[in-house]
Amino acid sequence: MNNTQQLVIVEELLGNEGDEQWSTRLADATVDAVYLDQWEAQKSRLRRPTAGGGEVAISLDRGVQLKDGDVLAWDEDTSTAIVARISLKEVMEVDLSEVAGEDTETVIQTCLELGHAIGNQHWPAVIKGTKLYVPLTVAQPVMNSVMRTHALEGVKHRFIPGAEVIPYIAPHEARRLFGGAQREGEGHTHPHDHGGHDHH
Repeated sequence: MNNTQQLVIVEELLGNEGDEQWSTRLADATVDAVYLDQWEAQKSRLRRPTAGGGEVAISLDRGVQLKDGDVLAWDEDTSTAIVARISLKEVMEVDLSEVAGEDTETVIQTCLELGHAIGNQHWPAVIKGTKLYVPLTVAQPVMNSVMRTHALEGVKHRFIPGAEVIPYIAPHEARRLFGGAQREGEGHTHPHDHGGHDHH
């Protein structure tokens, strides 16, 4: 089999399509894409096919975070780029800044009730200052109705793109928000259930 597509090794990011130099360069170039989900984007090592039939092996330094639009490879001769396409799910941001100004008892009471509401749903959460971030493990309307049911004084919530949260959180928190729960139903990966329920 004569396969002309070779494996492209990516050891560093060349830039992002949003950068001025790259947006100009890519305007006339052939852009091949590597589609990653948010879980894969957390990894520093992975191997994926490209939309154009090629393949990339990504091996980045630890702590380097892949972002949507990152340029992984550039071939000057053929004017071809390989760009990362990452779909980040939305995140529910719960704002507790109003509550934080209340007396201690109110703060504790509100946080306890909120924790109970979220815990009841088995929603993972990450706390940054007075903001709480919860991944969309269920549809927005469902989350809205849960929040409305527990309408807590001074607690506001809204839905924001996951990409807005990434800069403020550590990689392990990102995995908490964007990993795990979203892996199910992908077909090729079966989350291991350590609960011993593996008899069907």
